[in-house]
Amino acid sequence: MSLKLAFGGKGGVGKTTVTALIARTIAAIKNDASVIAIDADPVANLAAGLGIDETRPITPVAELSDLIAERTGATPGTMGGFFTLNPKVDDIPERFSLEKDGVKLLVMGTVQQGGSGCICPESTILKALMNHLVLGRKEIVVMDMEAGVEHLGRATSGSVDALVVVVNPGKRSRVAADKIRKLGQDIGIKNIVVLGNRVRSDEDKALIRDSMPDYEILGFLPELDEIVQCDRDGNRPFDDINTIPSELREIAEKLIALDKA
Repeated sequence: MSLKLAFGGKGGVGKTTVTALIARTIAAIKNDASVIAIDADPVANLAAGLGIDETRPITPVAELSDLIAERTGATPGTMGGFFTLNPKVDDIPERFSLEKDGVKLLVMGTVQQGGSGCICPESTILKALMNHLVLGRKEIVVMDMEAGVEHLGRATSGSVDALVVVVNPGKRSRVAADKIRKLGQDIGIKNIVVLGNRVRSDEDKALIRDSMPDYEILGFLPELDEIVQCDRDGNRPFDDINTIPSELREIAEKLIALDKA
């Protein structure tokens, strides 16, 4: 398989929890496939959702100073000058990821200076790595993005099978969805869908449908006591992935069906 999925959404809607659960569910359904989960959110906490011990060291790619200097020929933290724009990155997923239950986690990190569009060694590595993950690997890649799609570019957008915007019934999350969709459309992502999360009733579902009539609704996930309690305790929800609610499995199967490989 070569399924490529990006998840975006306003902070607080449960985007990271949903991303982790989808990655784990797909890995369980397609147990012969390799799944890579990309944490591309500056507030990196996808590890917890995947059940990876957060005391295990995992250095964000943007902070691998020695590797960045070696591959680009320039010292991280510098701008301008000469450095390679096509660095070797194909070994990074294996060398710097952690794995649990068939899902490899790779944390991207952020460029600390110069802005998201800076031309610097760190951003060059991140962009090349994302291109490699989306375009160069026959694997399932599930990406937990910042509120927008900052790590993706036009070169990779055409191979993203879906940008899944996670919303809840709150108006602010639905307004944020419009902004995220525009960012996705601006770089050429064609399939942008909505996943309604933390819905409590049919009225919540109707509110999302009626207020977002021009969106494709992928599905709805209810407010789940399991997730609330695990968040309080610092555990991953549904430690036995086979106990997930049917709604989550159905959404994962819809996403699997998007694979064009």
